[in-house]
Amino acid sequence: MYSDLMGGKMRICDTNDIRTLPLIFPFCIFQGCMHSFNFHSLSNFCTFIFEKKINFMANQLISYLEFFRPINDDDKALIAKAFETRSFTEGEYLFYPDHICKELFFVCKGILRIIVQNEKGNEVTHYFLKESQFCTILKSFNNETKAAEGIQAACDVEVLAISKARLLVLYERLPYLKSLIDQITQQALLDKIELRNSYLGHDSTARYKLFIMQQADVAMRVPLSDVASYLGITQQSLSRIRKNIR
Repeated sequence: MYSDLMGGKMRICDTNDIRTLPLIFPFCIFQGCMHSFNFHSLSNFCTFIFEKKINFMANQLISYLEFFRPINDDDKALIAKAFETRSFTEGEYLFYPDHICKELFFVCKGILRIIVQNEKGNEVTHYFLKESQFCTILKSFNNETKAAEGIQAACDVEVLAISKARLLVLYERLPYLKSLIDQITQQALLDKIELRNSYLGHDSTARYKLFIMQQADVAMRVPLSDVASYLGITQQSLSRIRKNIR
């Protein structure tokens, strides 16, 4: 526990809760300056924050997996250790097209988009993936073939990543995990295809209204250009549609 003075009031912050770390950090610097604070202490505290973040993200993954089956503590530790944290800013690529996809991602914060180039060389959004979803180019990942698709951050994102090589080692240690993740990723792909197919046969305005209804949380967090490419309309047309339905 750590005490924190905010607005003249004393508040207790729990160092086991990552959400309170932004409150603790400035106060620790102030307190350190008042008590011969040194850079070694700052380094230790930054390491503490980083480890808390890793644990928080790993717990997101494990909590999601436990929706499908219970996982004992030893297995949880193995799973958490196998993944590493990654952060990407909006527009950055996690995976470039025309390469073999060798990593599996789990989205902890933000939205990814699967993109492909059309015949005119423009990037088109095939799917969006958000928190608590796995992401990879499944055919490329499984068959070790080059992928036409790429994976890009549609906004700032934080993910857990694991290479195929490390994942196979993890499967050897935890055989049940392969069937579990395979089931999740394959069902997720079918769900994304079904969602995208739901827009077929509708005009531009109807597609946008359906998108807002089905993926409102995505609509609020990604650029309009990504939404337009997902719906198969120009950004100018989307702007007119949005103006007309307000």
